[in-house]
Amino acid sequence: MRTWTRVVPAAMGALALAWALTGCNDPGSEKSRGNSSPSSPDSDSAASNEKKTFRLGETGPEQESHMQKSADAKYTVTPTKVQTGTKADMDNSGLEKDKESGPQVPVYVWSTLTHKSGTAMEVGDMDDDLVVKTDKGQRTRALLVLMGGATWPNCPEPETDKKLSAGQSEKICTAFLIPEGQKAVAVELTQGYYKEPLEWPVDN
Repeated sequence: MRTWTRVVPAAMGALALAWALTGCNDPGSEKSRGNSSPSSPDSDSAASNEKKTFRLGETGPEQESHMQKSADAKYTVTPTKVQTGTKADMDNSGLEKDKESGPQVPVYVWSTLTHKSGTAMEVGDMDDDLVVKTDKGQRTRALLVLMGGATWPNCPEPETDKKLSAGQSEKICTAFLIPEGQKAVAVELTQGYYKEPLEWPVDN
């Protein structure tokens, strides 16, 4: 859930944070901090046979909620479209430039979130394991706006606190920031320590 980062009005522009990951899985995620136990050889074999690569528009396997308030819920994520923005998009976004990160450009990921069963879930709890991977091997989580807001062309901010019940879906667009000059080559969905991420390659 990301709504807590968007509550302070900005006086001189929005401040943002994009998490860069160094590996396939993010050990800081809520799902990774769960009480998972090491898998057995049999379960490892079964997991290795599961499909992990999908086409854009193809729905991934059901995911289990890692939020305590909706622990019994299951949902699916379907990345449908990926588009890299421009320097002009960044200049017009309202974000303050991060000198430490260097020049960056946005990557827009359109997805469909579908609640399958269990307790209703907030949209912001269903897409927070999405990651964009670049051709340089960098993995970046969705942009978090710490102060104010960011405006992107044709990519409105999702209603992260909207709740979906079983059978309901929501189409959203999420913005990621990558270094200027790099290309987005895949969208990934992390699955904690013991499962490899799911991947949707991007045709550039």
